[in-house]
Amino acid sequence: MAPDPRLKAKTRPVEPKDRETVRDLVPRMLATMYAAPGIGLAAPQVALDLRFAVIDLQPDEKPAPITLINPRVEQRSLEEATREEGCLSLPGHYADVTRPEKVVVSYEDLEGKRQMIEAEGLLATCLQHEIDHLDGILFVDHLSALKRNMILRKMVKEKRLRKIG
Repeated sequence: MAPDPRLKAKTRPVEPKDRETVRDLVPRMLATMYAAPGIGLAAPQVALDLRFAVIDLQPDEKPAPITLINPRVEQRSLEEATREEGCLSLPGHYADVTRPEKVVVSYEDLEGKRQMIEAEGLLATCLQHEIDHLDGILFVDHLSALKRNMILRKMVKEKRLRKIG
């Protein structure tokens, strides 16, 4: 949970020696994400220094998880869209964030096969949000200093109150 310094660190690439670890962790990460409930979860959010994330927008109300290993945004549209974002690491805090409307992302699947995904709308936002986590960037980093500091101050206060209570 923010402001944990691990959320601000850039992750290391998943290497072949890490594949079994990632394969073992994905079901638990998906379970954590669904229970929250959320639509994305990146390794740093569960204290892992590995470049992977899980996403599931549950189209048609059915699970359709995507595991992104070593993802990278290859293309961004010039058109932008503003959407309200939240984060499992900053529970209860939301803000409008402007990002490219469309992206092309390359990644490896659980078998190590290179994949590409073209996305727009909510999926594009979610992909960018989770890849940001892997680069040590939180959605509040896209906000003005005033808005970001208001949210982070509230987080620190809430954390302090939980310790007292």
